[in-house]
Amino acid sequence: MLMSLKWKYILLVCTCTLIAACKSGPFNLLKPSSPHQQYERKLLNAGLNQSTMGSGWISKANTLLQSASEVKVPYKETGYFAADKLDGASFKFRLERGQMLTAKLNKQSVNGFSIYMDMWEQNDNGEFKLLSFADSLGSDLQLEAKRSGDYFLRLQPELLGNGSYTLELIIGPSLAYPLKAVNRKQIQSFFGVGRDNDTRRHEGIDIFSAFRTPVIAVSEGTVTGVNENNLGGKVVWFRPKGKDYTLYYAHLDEQLVTAGQEVVIGDTLGLMGNTGNAKTTPPHLHFGVYTSGGAIDPLPFIDPVVPPVPNINGDITKLNATMRTSKSAEISNRLPLQPTAMLKQNTVARVLALTSNYYKIELPDGKTGYVSNKSLVDTRPLKTLKITANNQSLLDYPNVNAGIKTSLAIGKTVNVIGVFEDFQLIASENIVGWLKVL
Repeated sequence: MLMSLKWKYILLVCTCTLIAACKSGPFNLLKPSSPHQQYERKLLNAGLNQSTMGSGWISKANTLLQSASEVKVPYKETGYFAADKLDGASFKFRLERGQMLTAKLNKQSVNGFSIYMDMWEQNDNGEFKLLSFADSLGSDLQLEAKRSGDYFLRLQPELLGNGSYTLELIIGPSLAYPLKAVNRKQIQSFFGVGRDNDTRRHEGIDIFSAFRTPVIAVSEGTVTGVNENNLGGKVVWFRPKGKDYTLYYAHLDEQLVTAGQEVVIGDTLGLMGNTGNAKTTPPHLHFGVYTSGGAIDPLPFIDPVVPPVPNINGDITKLNATMRTSKSAEISNRLPLQPTAMLKQNTVARVLALTSNYYKIELPDGKTGYVSNKSLVDTRPLKTLKITANNQSLLDYPNVNAGIKTSLAIGKTVNVIGVFEDFQLIASENIVGWLKVL
């Protein structure tokens, strides 16, 4: 009896210890925490969420996903995160099921600051779900798209860290090509096209090559079926390891595997032919992907064409610089540029990043967007202004409730270097601030 109670006590203590570790420890034993989550937990444990900077960082993490820039992959940008700002970057882009996204992040900083990179999707109810994240060592992030739709990538630096970064978003297939010699031109019939006078739809893609060309396994997995039918002729069914779909190889002249056989990438499954309903066509492989919901487009899974990452054509020395528009300029939070607003001539903005032929900018009110890199110029003095009212306030933000940096005496001459809405950006001796237009 005493021995039984002793073991029950030990079990209770171990259980409580495990629960406490799962809830409050640096690692979640049930589900690994991302580096971003671990850093946020450190802020909370240190009570820094009560500070302006700490609470601002946590709030920024949430708003970044809500205000993501809409871009088209592949994508590349070079940006700068400033230590005295609550900076970050986020991107929304579309992936097709079967594509593999690789996010490469390179940092440059004298203090070796951390940038947290993670990938998200948004549920129908608007909630964001974490899908993947890069480790704290700066490794690449990879994600296979398990559905066609929008995905979100977030970058956020640690507090008080500063430096530049270059982000590349690269897309390619998640599976290998089913022939040893890779040639995109071999794919000549695509998913969904009409068949038999439009009485049915093509449930795969056709890859043409010479008679009895070896067709190969596109990943590690298991052969689930080897049989013959009227449409596909001699076929092989293959389930990639760890996947929830099955691959279909049809019109083979000969099958070289058996049901239940384990294969690795590159193993020969059969030889190309024109059996089944392909007897009157040149030899080709009908390649299909089947899920529990039926056939889906297999091209994104094996498409050998990897589009190149675009070049960056802006001036990298302008990163984190304050510039202004040389004329009225279109601004948008989406690329390719779809203007959502017009900026007035001489509007002031901070350059956050460069991509292709655009600058990503932040306006004085915190809003961000892309503008043509030809629309911004340096903030040299536009004109001089003589103060006509005594003790005019030079503000640290273009808002009448902002903090006062200094008061300008009547008759003083200052330089106007830009504008934003009803304010002018003023340089007076060694002080730069905002002046309300009277």
